[in-house]
Amino acid sequence: MLEQKWLTALEDRFLRYVQIDTQSCDKSTTSPSTAKQLDLSRLLAQELQAIGALDVTLDEYGYVMAVIPATVPDADVPTVAFLAHVDTAPDFSGTGVKPIVHRDYAGGPIRLPDNPDVVITKEDNPDLPDKIGEDIITASGTTLLGADNKAGVAILVTMADYLLQHPELRHGKIRLCFTPDEEIGAGVNHLSLATLAANVAYTVDGGELGEVVFETFSADMAFVVIEGVAIHPGDAKGRMVNAIRLVTRLIDLLPQGEMSPETTEGYEGYIHPLRTSGDASRMEMQLLLRDFELDGLAAKGELLQRLCRQLQKEEPRSNIQCSIRRQYRNMRYWLEKDRTPVDLAIDAAQLIGVTPRVEPTRGGTDGSRLTEMGLPTPNLFTGAHNMHGPKEWVSVQDMGRSVSLCLALAELWQKEGRGYRGWRG
Repeated sequence: MLEQKWLTALEDRFLRYVQIDTQSCDKSTTSPSTAKQLDLSRLLAQELQAIGALDVTLDEYGYVMAVIPATVPDADVPTVAFLAHVDTAPDFSGTGVKPIVHRDYAGGPIRLPDNPDVVITKEDNPDLPDKIGEDIITASGTTLLGADNKAGVAILVTMADYLLQHPELRHGKIRLCFTPDEEIGAGVNHLSLATLAANVAYTVDGGELGEVVFETFSADMAFVVIEGVAIHPGDAKGRMVNAIRLVTRLIDLLPQGEMSPETTEGYEGYIHPLRTSGDASRMEMQLLLRDFELDGLAAKGELLQRLCRQLQKEEPRSNIQCSIRRQYRNMRYWLEKDRTPVDLAIDAAQLIGVTPRVEPTRGGTDGSRLTEMGLPTPNLFTGAHNMHGPKEWVSVQDMGRSVSLCLALAELWQKEGRGYRGWRG
């Protein structure tokens, strides 16, 4: 476990970062999608320079990069990158976050003062009883906390500070990268692997203590546009085609009681109606398609397209279009070819006394796309729970354990990873 002064510094960083509104927006056409993400990015660049990191940059797309120089200047030691994202999810408000530290958690339900109906209980959070005696941070009940992924951001800045103050630790070159727009699937849209210049990477964007993730969903986004026939309601009999009713009909045609986020777990995928907009004349709908296997993902896309064709036949006066856009793929397809980055993360967890949890994550990370691009990038825990909602919480001590994991990994790559060059040679 880190010394208390480092836990205090870590907590201070986290509390400051979560109060900066950095929600991304999937309707935006800019990069980053929201200018307010740059408020945190600029602060990070300043803090990294202040602690002595080298080559600190903030580019036009909002990427913050920095270098922690090697203490073992051996060309045979691979360069390891660590990444975290600055944005928070559009799912729930991130404006006016008021973090609360529940010091020396004594057990029992945690009630959030700004909304008494929001209660964090052990029934919904099996890990909560394990945190008795630790310092739990929540929001106040009306916003998300932002531990996804400001916990990761605080962890990496603290790791960098620690390494720079402990040059006796033996490690190769460390690259840091803070990305925007991960929550809307655009986190690495403008990230060049040549600029990142690493042989292997880790996103610090996981959840529960011990998570080492090398399996993620494969993901597509579906877009359905339904054009009805508009006419004055008073003259509508036999003539109007209401696009809202057709959207409702399409949702009814989707599998009921299965293949949805609320009815699936483990390796089960889903079709998730995410958002609708429009009016009686024209409706647009976005749906998430998720599966761990490419065959299953393709089958879900084909099912949705078949249902759209069925609906078109039922109402030929409408015009129904369904298109599917690729998002990311399961990183396992590449990492299983060479498990070195995963195995060293498991070893590092064991070295610091944390039991590794090698489980699939029912989501994706920047690492999913980076791995597919050619940079092996498993995902590591931050300690965050209940992400994207008002019941989000994290233990300061678990964040400290994540810092220790990253430090152990930096040393392990120097000892065990010599000669590793990733897939890009």
